[in-house]
Amino acid sequence: MTKLHMNRRQLIKATAATTLFAPSILSARRAHAAGGTLRVGYISPRSGALSQISESDGFVIDAIRSAMGGKIDTAAGSFDFEIIDKDTQSDPNRAGDMASDLIYQDEVDLMLVGSTPDTTNPVADLCELNGVPCISNATPWQSWYFGRGGVPGEKTFTYTNHFFWGSEDLLEVYFGLWNGLETNKVVGALWPNDPDGIAFADAELGFPPALKDAGFTLVDPGRYQNLKDDFSAEINAFKRAGVEIVTGVMLPPDLATFMAQSKQMGFTPKFVTVAKAALTPKGVASFPDGLGANLSGEYYWGPQFPYTSSLTGQTTEELCAAYAEATGNQWLQGTGYVHSLFEAAIDTLKRTTEVNAEAIVEAMNATDLDTCVGHVKWGDFAVAPNVAKTPVAGGQWQLTEAGEYELVCTFNDVAPEIATNGTLQEKVW
Repeated sequence: MTKLHMNRRQLIKATAATTLFAPSILSARRAHAAGGTLRVGYISPRSGALSQISESDGFVIDAIRSAMGGKIDTAAGSFDFEIIDKDTQSDPNRAGDMASDLIYQDEVDLMLVGSTPDTTNPVADLCELNGVPCISNATPWQSWYFGRGGVPGEKTFTYTNHFFWGSEDLLEVYFGLWNGLETNKVVGALWPNDPDGIAFADAELGFPPALKDAGFTLVDPGRYQNLKDDFSAEINAFKRAGVEIVTGVMLPPDLATFMAQSKQMGFTPKFVTVAKAALTPKGVASFPDGLGANLSGEYYWGPQFPYTSSLTGQTTEELCAAYAEATGNQWLQGTGYVHSLFEAAIDTLKRTTEVNAEAIVEAMNATDLDTCVGHVKWGDFAVAPNVAKTPVAGGQWQLTEAGEYELVCTFNDVAPEIATNGTLQEKVW
């Protein structure tokens, strides 16, 4: 795996040497003086297949702008403060294009990015190559670190840091959910041919060895292409093997297709536990024939988290309530991680002693901050020095008496500080 990642990284560097990395442009980056403007770039998939994850981005950015009032006081002086946000349209290539625009045209001082490796990785790669500080989250750390050529035990990256949980935490959550009901422990995997799917399926560092060690039998029909329109081959393989648990890391349209075809073909497993695809109440409600009922997966942020924003002083409950009041919609898991990106960014900028990449990176690496998603502190070689881990629990989408889908926290052994508020139920078909 390391060799594969290193080859990919070398390819990125070789390509960038002729197309992306432009020392003449970098050397011309604007000089700062007190009274100038600090610019933060933010990139996410506001439209397209991943747009559900970023549904609350506009709300968060407006709230941050209001809280900052267009100004920021730093150890280097007082500056105007500007956020420039870009939409990837859920296209990894466009994510790179938007990063280039922010680096070369807008000359941002700090880049922020979230929402799956399709977004975080191309942006972080461009920032690393062009010497622009970047903070990312909302991607399992292995997908971000190893997917970009990170080497275990080394500080591979200089300008790019990340905070989120990892596949090891997700495995503990999934095992805890699955052991909550009686099954035959036969697990069918739906892992796509993308950075998340490849990381989850890795024979050494992914799900397969952990599943075996925990006593589960894996049925893996192989990588599939995203936005697939026919899962009948996978479903037939699962039926033949007696699969009672389905897991994966899927785009919402793929999960909808899979579940509709499963019901048509008489395949009704006790668990459908997926990452990425079932993160918002609107998204779950959009699945056909009520198939969103009792989907299970990660509870990675919400009112059960006992944390407070370092920027606004709001608790997670208050942040969720503010979003609901402003939009008329239910709270969203993604809200906390977007908010925490700006917490980390603003804390970093306030502590920077000069406004240049090296000083900002120094302040970023010294981060020791309590945020609305948990504590963020970089430098731990036990994980990776560019990675800070945050907590995650397990949840399930259950129908309320009002006929709405509500994400309840049903498993918290991995992070006991996150309070449970529901009991696990078998998948409804």
